[in-house]
Amino acid sequence: MRIDKMLANSGFGSRKEVKKMLKSGAVKVDGAVIKDAKFHVDPDSQQVTVQGMEVEYREFIYLMMNKPPGILSATEDDRQETVVDILEDEDRAFEPFPVGRLDKDTEGLLLLTNDGQLSHKLLSPKKHVPKKYFAVIEGEVTEEDGKAFQRGVTLDDGYHTKPGHLTILSSGPISEIELTITEGKFHQVKRMFEAVGKKVTYLKRLTMADLVLDETLELGEYRELTEEELESLVNYEKKAEL
Repeated sequence: MRIDKMLANSGFGSRKEVKKMLKSGAVKVDGAVIKDAKFHVDPDSQQVTVQGMEVEYREFIYLMMNKPPGILSATEDDRQETVVDILEDEDRAFEPFPVGRLDKDTEGLLLLTNDGQLSHKLLSPKKHVPKKYFAVIEGEVTEEDGKAFQRGVTLDDGYHTKPGHLTILSSGPISEIELTITEGKFHQVKRMFEAVGKKVTYLKRLTMADLVLDETLELGEYRELTEEELESLVNYEKKAEL
């Protein structure tokens, strides 16, 4: 691993700031001063110090974000702001990416990490990882809709969804519901309601696997997962393999 990436990931500033620090002679690897940002280091077998203090390197970062509307669930885009753009520099240095996608106008729980293995396992269709959404619906949602979702509905492209669990919180000209699904097709919740003649006007993701949105997070805010939350995700992934 390049020494500048390791130091940036360890909270010593942006790549640009780290390069300045290297040029100052403040960084040593196994006691030798290193000034070349491209120098490769093995964090597991070599000692890295900054101004005499040993660097404790960590490889992965796990962030829970309350995604705001109007932001893309992507790492980069030439024209629009992404969820990675709103991270602090020290977190962006880990090069995290969103685990799955939320539509641009959808709010709520979004996990960002650079742990590709965990991300792959949480997103694998074979794992059937549940995701719960809260939605406001234009139109009266009925028990018949719930039964239809339980059977699976046919979307506009002919795809028949896996069963979803619908909870009706209030029903009328404007309804409020919670829907749990185990897939992540494009605009799936919206298209499922379109399949029963109704329209989603507001959508928010509440949970993914055992991870629950921290409601104290304002839109656009994020925090690192607690050890308990990370453990529950890892354990959920392991349970899904059984």
